[in-house]
Amino acid sequence: MLIKFSFLLPHSSTILLLFSLIFFFSPSSQGSCSDFESEPSMATLGGLRESQGAANDAEIESLARFAVDEHNKKENALLEFARVVKAKEQVVAGTLHHFTIEAIDAGKKKLYDAKVWVKPWMNFKELQEFKHTEDSPSFTSSDLGAIREGHAPGWKEVPVHDPEVQNAAEHAVKTIQQRSNSLFPYELQEIAHAKAEVVEDTAKFNLHLKVKRGNKDEIFNVEVHKSSDGNYNLNKMGNIQPEIENQ
Repeated sequence: MLIKFSFLLPHSSTILLLFSLIFFFSPSSQGSCSDFESEPSMATLGGLRESQGAANDAEIESLARFAVDEHNKKENALLEFARVVKAKEQVVAGTLHHFTIEAIDAGKKKLYDAKVWVKPWMNFKELQEFKHTEDSPSFTSSDLGAIREGHAPGWKEVPVHDPEVQNAAEHAVKTIQQRSNSLFPYELQEIAHAKAEVVEDTAKFNLHLKVKRGNKDEIFNVEVHKSSDGNYNLNKMGNIQPEIENQ
């Protein structure tokens, strides 16, 4: 059969056929390196995963700041970087970083989704996408500090003079007054202790309040919740110290 095949096909045609088959099945014929790297979506090797831990926090923040700076240059905008809310990454021809970034636009906090493509071996860094998603909750640094991305939630002590703590305390006293049938108004004297916790889109404040009603002093333990739309709600209330009449 081999002899018959050689007789039917000239030697030059046989060689040409072999080279054609080799080229067709060669991996290089499926796409060049430049084609592979021309677009991140063309080179996706894995799904989204959480960005690496605290060791890379500085790098993650640097990339997020880069995203804001690049957006400002392209759109002639004046966004001010505030913080990284979420950070994920995807293995492509390099790494595609997915960020949710909080930035300040004309004094108002807003959230943006951004994608930054990085190829370290080429010293390549490019902003792929930057878009506004929603306004950011108006929580301050103290109550946001009660929980950070990648850390376990829990109560954290916060400054009693923080504006959000003050607002929560005033709301609590006002609500206590509304629920009371006392003829004398409750007056906030001091916030003795304050803790905060952020769970999803709600900031929770646990406060010890010293209040005055007429010539009597009382101490209340309250829990006030603030939603992302800025509304306060007195969730729990307890009278720690009974009324003490001032002499």
